[in-house]
Amino acid sequence: MKVLVTGAAGFIGFHLAEKLLDRGVEVTGLDNLNDYYDVALKEARLQRLQNRAGFVFEKTDLADRTAMESLFARHPFQRVFHLAAQAGVRYSLTHPHAYVQSNQTGFLHILEGCRAHHVEHLIYASSSSVYGLNTKMPFHVSDPVDHPISLYAATKKSNELMAHAYSHLYRLPCTGLRFFTVYGPWGRPDMAPYLFTDAILRGRTIKVFNQGKMKRDFTYIDDIIDGVLRAADVLPEPDPNWSAAAPDPSRSSAPYRLHNIGNNQSVELMRFIAAIESATGKKAVCDFQPLQPGDVVETAADISSLQEAAGFQPRTSIEEGMRKFCAWFRDYHKI
Repeated sequence: MKVLVTGAAGFIGFHLAEKLLDRGVEVTGLDNLNDYYDVALKEARLQRLQNRAGFVFEKTDLADRTAMESLFARHPFQRVFHLAAQAGVRYSLTHPHAYVQSNQTGFLHILEGCRAHHVEHLIYASSSSVYGLNTKMPFHVSDPVDHPISLYAATKKSNELMAHAYSHLYRLPCTGLRFFTVYGPWGRPDMAPYLFTDAILRGRTIKVFNQGKMKRDFTYIDDIIDGVLRAADVLPEPDPNWSAAAPDPSRSSAPYRLHNIGNNQSVELMRFIAAIESATGKKAVCDFQPLQPGDVVETAADISSLQEAAGFQPRTSIEEGMRKFCAWFRDYHKI
C-alpha cells in the first residue's frame, strides 16, 4: 500500500508515519517545515523517518496548488491521511490569514487530489474545538457544532463541510476525526504538557488559566495512532437509515463519517499538573489566571461511534502518559 501523510514532520503525523512504516506501508510524507514552533524539533522527527526504508519526503506547502497537483500526479496514493494544518487556538486570534490559507485552501487541494486520482479513503484531522460553546458533556458527534469560538475551530468545522460536499458529489470516502488534546513523546512545544513540563523542570512559574478550574480529555499519542489506523481500515459507507428530515451530522447518505477520538475521560487541570510533579519529582509554581479568549472550560469525548465502528479503546492514564512524556523530554533536552 502507498499512502500520503501530510504534516509528517508534525507531532501526530510523525508517529503515524512511523507506525505505517512498521507495517510495511510505503509512506510519502508532506510538510512545509514552517516556523510556527521550533523547526529543529520538526527536523529531528523528520530525520528519524528519513532513516527508514519506504519513506519519501516532499517539502511542499498545502496552499501551493501547482505543487499539490504535481504531488498527486506523481504518486498513486491509495489512502491519504491529512494531518497538516495551521494549529493553535490562540495563534488564530493574531494570525487569522494563516488559517484560511492552510486549513481551507490547503484542504481544498487535498480534496481535489483525492477526487482526481480516485483515492480509496481520505482520513483527515478535525478537532474537539469545533464543539465551541457546547456545554453538554461528553461531546457526541451527533451534537450540533454551529458556534465555534475561534477561527481555528471554524476552519476545522469548514473542513468537515467541505469533505461532505466532495463525499456527496464524487462518492469520495471521507472519515473525519475530532482529536482531543493529544500529548506524548515528540509533542508540540506550544501545548500545555510541553510548556508545563519545561517550566516545572526549570523551576519557572506556570500560568494556570481559569484559576485551575478546567478539564481536558488528554489522549496519549499511542492511543491516538491506534484509533487513526483502526478508522482507516473501516471504509465509510452511505447510511441507508440517514434522514434528511432529521439529519445526523456525523453520517450521511454519502460515504462519510465523523468520529471523536479521545481518552473518554476528562481530567482536571490540577490532576494533570500533579501528574507532571510526580513524573519530574518537582513542585509546580502556579500563577492562577482568568479564562483566556478562545478557550473552553471543559472537553470530554464520547467515543462510542469509533468504538462501535472500529473497536477503538484508549488505555493510557494521564499518570502513565506523563511519565513517558517526561522521560522523553529529559532525554531529548538532556536534562
